[in-house]
Amino acid sequence: MDKTKVVILCGGRGTRINEETEVLPKPMVEIGGKPILWHIMKRYSHYGFNDFIICLGYRGYMIKEYFSHYFLHMSDATIDLSKNDTKILTTSSEPWRITLVDTGLNTMTGGRLNRVAKYLDKKTFMLTYGDGLADIDIKKLLQFHRKNKKLATLTAIQHAGRFGVLDISAKNKITSFLEKPKGESGWINGGFFVLEPEVFNFIPKGDDAVWESQPLESLAKKDQLCAYKHNGFWICMDTLRDKIEMEKIWQSGKAPWRV
Repeated sequence: MDKTKVVILCGGRGTRINEETEVLPKPMVEIGGKPILWHIMKRYSHYGFNDFIICLGYRGYMIKEYFSHYFLHMSDATIDLSKNDTKILTTSSEPWRITLVDTGLNTMTGGRLNRVAKYLDKKTFMLTYGDGLADIDIKKLLQFHRKNKKLATLTAIQHAGRFGVLDISAKNKITSFLEKPKGESGWINGGFFVLEPEVFNFIPKGDDAVWESQPLESLAKKDQLCAYKHNGFWICMDTLRDKIEMEKIWQSGKAPWRV
């Protein structure tokens, strides 16, 4: 088992999917009866990464409650109420070690990283968002990072467009139609970072620091930011439409991120 720790940002309000996040933190919105956070963790765990640090914020207590009862929920047990005793018979619980950290209600992404730095042991670590799924090979990502010897590796993806693209001739005839093509707006940040502890030198102190702004820009200028191009499946739960699409993919039995 690889001891590289995985940080997952789970503190945002998820206002663009308010239909679900009115009562739940976005990482707890369910796909196939399991929180999207669980799906993300299963992907990392499949490749041997089982040590997680969860950055909590909005309704973070719900994530704490979920994992505090998780072992029992995944087990067969005998409960003797007269003795207040619980005996676990068998369990299918994952071998996860989960550190749950309250990183503030309104803290920005860089600020949340600052708050968990002390739990990272000044070693290489991974970082991703609590709302994105992909069929990425985590071991290959880590190998790529180590080979390139940069302080930060970002997984770059080409997001499929929301609409079909038309190729229109001079005579207003449609010569081709491509439904939701990839790469319509170039490569974008898909999360799934691998980072060295020195990246904290690039993050301003305080809760207002935005990881995707000054830190990544500075790392790029210093030639310390590398792109791992992922041409496979990637999806982010940004809106209710995305949630419905994820559920549809999962129910098909052919979810690319499933392990």
